[in-house]
Amino acid sequence: MSPYEAFSSIDLRAGTVVKAELNDKARNPAYKMWIDLGDLGVMTSSGQYANRYQAEELVGRVVVCATNLGERRIGGFLSQVLVMGVESEPGVVNLLSVDGTVTNGSKVF
Repeated sequence: MSPYEAFSSIDLRAGTVVKAELNDKARNPAYKMWIDLGDLGVMTSSGQYANRYQAEELVGRVVVCATNLGERRIGGFLSQVLVMGVESEPGVVNLLSVDGTVTNGSKVF
């Protein structure tokens, strides 16, 4: 498989965070998030963003998600998608977001 084919196999989509709350069972400070991915429905994710954001800052934010990497339980919470981010310093992750208005579930290229 070429590097391009490998990258293309990851299904990246844009979605809007509709709910976020602290995942108090996670080992590291994390949020449980519900993300509207349009035709894919509302999917869940647990991510370590508590060192950067308050829960209310996440709601309404359009984020980039990998939707086909499988599911994991994190702190007892089912995480269905991986929300993409960039570490700005150890333990501080900035979410990748979308500039402008897009339809939930739009494919990221």
